[in-house]
Formats: sequence, C-alpha cells, structure tokens
Amino acid sequence: MRLLAVSKTFSLDHIRAAAEAGQQDFGENRVQEALQKIDGSADLRIRWHLIGPLQSNKVRKAVPRFGAIHSVDSVRLLEAIDTAAAHAGAGPEVLVQVDLAGEATKHGAPLTIVRDIVHAAERSRSARLVGLMTIPPFFENPEHARPYFAQLSELRATLLKAGTDPALLRELSMGMSHDFEIAVQEGATIVRLGTAIFGERHV
Repeated sequence: MRLLAVSKTFSLDHIRAAAEAGQQDFGENRVQEALQKIDGSADLRIRWHLIGPLQSNKVRKAVPRFGAIHSVDSVRLLEAIDTAAAHAGAGPEVLVQVDLAGEATKHGAPLTIVRDIVHAAERSRSARLVGLMTIPPFFENPEHARPYFAQLSELRATLLKAGTDPALLRELSMGMSHDFEIAVQEGATIVRLGTAIFGERHV
C-alpha cells in the first residue's frame, strides 16, 4: 500500500519536512498551486500526483509535470492526456475516477462509461492506466463509506473477469484521513491523507 500525502493548501516547508521524513508521493488538487510547488521542490526526490479535476485547457501544462493523474473521467480527457504525453515525451500513470455516489459537487465517470475509458486506455500510446479511484460522500461514521470502497473493488474484479489486463487495474486509490482504515480493509492500494499528516487546514 502507498501513502499519498495530500499537500493542497500546505506550504513548501510542510512538503520539505515530510520529504525529509521519507515521504515520496504528494497529491495536489489544483494545477496552478501544484505547479508552483513542483517548481519550488525541484531539488527533492518526490513524485507528484494530480488528484483534483483536470480541465481540458490545462492538460498540456499539467501532463509533463505529474507522475500520476487520478481524475480521468472521460474518454475525451484520457485521449487529450495521452496526446499531450506523447508530444512531451512523458509517460504519466492515470487512474479512472469513478463516481459511485452521484453527488453534484463531485467529479468522476459514471459506471456506464468506465468500461469505455478502460478500453480506450488499452490503445493509449504514452499515458498508462494503472487503476481506479473514488471519493465517497463524507460520513461522520467512516463505516458508512465501506459500501463505496467495496463497490470499487467489485468493479475492478468485474473488469478483470471480463478480460482487462491486470496491469491496467493494479491500483485502487481510495480512502482519506477519516476513513482510510476502512478503505484498506476493502483493498485500497493508495490512500490519500492530508489532515492525518499535516494537521488541520486553516483555509
């Protein structure tokens, strides 16, 4: 299992302290904020993940700078990432963000098109699909998030049974500071922790 430190809104000093403690993977939600931090930490041996939505007009700028993009929610976005990666000589890992709750405030691909995105990824030249991601609703009782994590695990099992290459689905990115223990029990391979690492956000 991999720990992804969600550093959005936290300073470079926080990132440097975590890196000095051995943390290697950092996640950001906004491209512009992330690019500033990437530039300011170029001397560190760390890997950046984009975990927030990626707008089409920022694809070319973002793709060469992130090792992984967790928020692919359409065939069109995947193809744009793949084209930008090929032009930049990059090979980012990508994950399909799956919308399991239907919340208007959340991004993600509905279940009806996840298979289409996976099939499109099989044709990608540069971007490499490695798994699935989801963000369940927030519950005071983290146990209530379990069905969403279980559903993502079941979706992966269904895709594998249908013949998808296991290399394309090796990761399940799910679980945050308040519910990651439940996510791990349901098969998470990447957990995204911000508050649990850096403390409470004050913005």
